[in-house]
Amino acid sequence: MGQKVNPHGLRVGVIKDWDSKWYAEGEFADYLKEDYEIRKYLKKKLYSAGISKIEIERASDRVKVIIYTAKPGLIIGKGGAEIEVTKGELAKMTGKKVLVDIKEIKRPDRDAQLVAENIAQQLENRVSYRRAVKSCMGRTMKAGALGIKAACGGRLGGADIARSEFYS
Repeated sequence: MGQKVNPHGLRVGVIKDWDSKWYAEGEFADYLKEDYEIRKYLKKKLYSAGISKIEIERASDRVKVIIYTAKPGLIIGKGGAEIEVTKGELAKMTGKKVLVDIKEIKRPDRDAQLVAENIAQQLENRVSYRRAVKSCMGRTMKAGALGIKAACGGRLGGADIARSEFYS
């Protein structure tokens, strides 16, 4: 019951804010698709930088992209070279002036998205799923989180029958 509703949707406007901040009458669908493309491109290009969240704000002729990351140095590059390349790509994609703002996440061990991606990365590197999940949970609790729930699913440990396991 109710497991397929995204919890973010229930929290928006109450304890969470919107990820896209703009208003559009006629071009809503275009902006929505553009936002999706921007997020997909940035997530793919900068996966190793540990991106937690991407916020997009729009005015009439410019797009402001705020990237929350664990490793800002990886995105900025030497002397800001990497960020300029990224700005150029985004400007080409949107056809508007793009401003990129980078905000650092002080404690990446307490960010749910980054913890999940860390577990996924370990599973891709063939670490035992139980060890990966439990070690990440231990680090998160040490970082000062009040609690953590993690679910791992699929053909765990190379078993023939897929299953899911939950830890908290």
